[in-house]
Amino acid sequence: MSTTTETAVTEEELAAGRRAYELDRKHVFHSWSAQKQITPMTVTRAEGSYVWDGEGRKLLDFSSQLVNTNIGHQHPKVVAAIQEQAGKLCTIAPQYVNDARSEAARLVSELTPGNLDTVFFTNGGADAIEHAIRMARLHTGRYKVLSGYRSYHGGTALAVNVTGDPRRIPNDYGTSGTVHFHIPFLYRTQFHAATQEEECQRALDHLEQLILLEGPGAFAALVLESIPGTAGIMVPPPGYLAGVRELTRKYGIMFIADEVMAGFGRSGKWFAVEHAEGVEPDLLTFAKGINSGYVPLGGVAISDEIAATFADTPYPGGLTYSGHPLACAAAVATINAMRDEGMVENAARLGTDVFGPGLAALAEKHPSVGEVRGTGAFWAIEFVKNRETREPLAPYGASSPAMNALIGASKERGLLPFANFNRFHVVPPLNITDEDARTGLAILDEVMEIADGYTEG
Repeated sequence: MSTTTETAVTEEELAAGRRAYELDRKHVFHSWSAQKQITPMTVTRAEGSYVWDGEGRKLLDFSSQLVNTNIGHQHPKVVAAIQEQAGKLCTIAPQYVNDARSEAARLVSELTPGNLDTVFFTNGGADAIEHAIRMARLHTGRYKVLSGYRSYHGGTALAVNVTGDPRRIPNDYGTSGTVHFHIPFLYRTQFHAATQEEECQRALDHLEQLILLEGPGAFAALVLESIPGTAGIMVPPPGYLAGVRELTRKYGIMFIADEVMAGFGRSGKWFAVEHAEGVEPDLLTFAKGINSGYVPLGGVAISDEIAATFADTPYPGGLTYSGHPLACAAAVATINAMRDEGMVENAARLGTDVFGPGLAALAEKHPSVGEVRGTGAFWAIEFVKNRETREPLAPYGASSPAMNALIGASKERGLLPFANFNRFHVVPPLNITDEDARTGLAILDEVMEIADGYTEG
């Protein structure tokens, strides 16, 4: 379990934080931001489930940063593994074998479903998506790619076009061969469904109709987050992933399961696709949780069938840092620590025993909560102005003064939230203690009192 010291932030740390902020605002270009309109929080220290800001405040990290510090901050076994690897072999070109990469690949192959027994390592999730799609295109000889609205697959040129959230729009020139479809999301159904069963079937009917209208022989791949993360943690209804897998097989389309956020224990299983029994993708992308972001790393797990395409034909792609020794050593240590400490099982237990019932109770109490949903340590809270109309507390694709107030109130009370549009996501480290988890829920209870003041009707 995560433990944290109570040592106060020193004056030296605070001074270093002030200097870091000054230099940041002078020289650092931030992603997804209007540069003059942001006041980024300084982090001076992190440990376990906590971070300390530039003012010395201790904050419970309910965001796991970008939902990647699955084992918490500064896990001693992983820090030690990085230090040991740095003393032995800091870096080596990818054409050479190194033991950290070989062992990391073995462990990933052992964990992934089906015959995904070959691993291509990347620097992160976006380029994992890029390479998975490239592999699918070369394997099939086709070009077009299907992906869902309300999805996020990365910020690189192709990955951001495959993405289905509004960040795609300024980057979309209609030249990437991507076609988007509606995924099931009963709370804001596109299919006028009343039940999960109706939502599932109508979503599958919609997908097949789109494939037929666009031309089945045109599609190389279908990319789908096993549980969409940034877009809202919409757990697919029973039967949906199996139905998608059936359609992709029917039309010869490669199924790419995006597990960048949902993978490595976040959902209460090693990979979220495992919640759909028997579903085996052709390619599986991962990043984030494989080593909790301690050193950048991502990858593609490749089926035997697709790997065979490149047995005697060169794969036209590569990365200078593919399988970087420091990153792979961190991955090996992370996976072993997760196994030794039962973190995946703990995430499942947190979902059923702490977050599920705790968030349900808060939803019943507060009229500002339209819905809570999730599994494991992977939950979303929908804030609404009106429960009957389901009008969100911030427009889709934007924030609002109300949501900014809730974020500020959370930080004032010692909670670092993950916020997106009208939602908070409850996504702490998988080894958070029950006590800390309940402390976070208690803070959310107070914040929801503020949110209730914005409700109408």
